Amino acid sequence: MSKRDQVKEAEYWGRWMLNRDPDAGNLLVEKYTPLVSYHVQRISAGLPKSVSRDDIMSLGLQGLFDALTKFDPGRDLKFDTYASFRIRGTIIDGLRKEDWLSRASRERTKKLQQEIEKLEQKLMRHVTPEEVAEHLNIAVEDVYQTMHEQYFSNVLSLDEKIQDEERDDPQTFVIKDDREKTPEQDLVMNELIADLTTKIQALNDNEQLVLSLFYKEELTLTEIGEVLSLSTSRISQIHSRALFKLRKQLAPEVINGGIL
Repeated sequence: MSKRDQVKEAEYWGRWMLNRDPDAGNLLVEKYTPLVSYHVQRISAGLPKSVSRDDIMSLGLQGLFDALTKFDPGRDLKFDTYASFRIRGTIIDGLRKEDWLSRASRERTKKLQQEIEKLEQKLMRHVTPEEVAEHLNIAVEDVYQTMHEQYFSNVLSLDEKIQDEERDDPQTFVIKDDREKTPEQDLVMNELIADLTTKIQALNDNEQLVLSLFYKEELTLTEIGEVLSLSTSRISQIHSRALFKLRKQLAPEVINGGIL
């Protein structure tokens, strides 16, 4: 950002903080809308196609406005960081309240998992998405999408809540833990982490790279496509295939145990 832009933004913040000047507020919203779009794209990667991207964007903008209302420029905290917590938190909270995964979708994911287990018992090995699709006479994209819904449903099932009070700590999510883990539970969790690490290392190079860029570097699928010179749909397919291979390690008990 140039010095001139910094001066302008400081002026907008001054007008907004002084008397909630609507024009200044609109300019700040316009400036940080790309941040909302970033989080919308990342979260939407795991949602069913039936969930409107406009609805997710609306939730994200609510989070942005909430951040603008509660942010204190005098604190030693970048607005981008603070707003990211608020935007993502508002989206996830809204999805949980609306129960975006219908009963039919939940039944579909449960049935798919059961069929996968039956097929693997029959073949005595892990199966591919293509084999599952052929077995059920459905499109492979439907297999990917259903598994995606299951993973995101597991994430939303975490006991997360948004902190509505103003705090010095920018952390937005709190994961409730009613009891300390026993040594036995810690041992099991460490084994699960080790298994997940081994499974990730067994993925092909493209799958490992996409997971790293998406979850570690926090790039969007579109940005990963630009890095690898592949289409967004192709990156989405690679991402889905990798998650499918890791599905045993991404079970609800593992997610709720704190790995993800």
